[in-house]
Amino acid sequence: MKHAKPLPGYLVHRYQGWKATTHAESQNWFRRLGTEAQRPRAMVISCCDSRVHVTSLFGADQGEIFAHRNIANLVPPCELDGGRHGTSAALEYGVTALKVSHLVVVGHSACGGIKGCHDMCAGHAPELEQETSFVGHWIDALRPAYDATTGIENEQERLRAMEQRGVVTSLENLMSFDFVKSAVDAGDLTIHGLWYDISEGVLEEYNAEEDAFRAL
Repeated sequence: MKHAKPLPGYLVHRYQGWKATTHAESQNWFRRLGTEAQRPRAMVISCCDSRVHVTSLFGADQGEIFAHRNIANLVPPCELDGGRHGTSAALEYGVTALKVSHLVVVGHSACGGIKGCHDMCAGHAPELEQETSFVGHWIDALRPAYDATTGIENEQERLRAMEQRGVVTSLENLMSFDFVKSAVDAGDLTIHGLWYDISEGVLEEYNAEEDAFRAL
């Protein structure tokens, strides 16, 4: 593959620093991780956004969280169409193979995917409506969050509401997977929705009875 190039120097230096410190100080732990099967108790689905770092947020070590990231921390509805569905595959593996006990969807403030969905649904992002747009096709699954917030006139307030309703949409979509529903019904799996305010460092949890998010 002639197009592959060497890593940029800053990444190489950071790796070497990690190898000389973090890895060197916990060699036995890393050997265990490398030889024993992983046994995470929780799976977290969060956004690709570089500002969202769930392992740091929960103070988690390697091996503790089965993590999946995608645009707008979206769980799509179950589609058995023979396509390549990365999020659905990760979900299946986490629930059926790793048998995680908790499945957490984490949305966040200032989400570009949510803003893209808002603009696309409002007719202001024709590039996302193109058949060739992977992002547009992906975030189209968030239209229910757009439709549910039509009564909010202030754009920033609506975007925040969309970010949170997007989490709820994902929670609803989780239950369209038979293996998730079976595990939940059997009491082997619980699902959770969170929204993270990047600026304030606040986590809000979805309360199903109130249909609202409350700060932890």
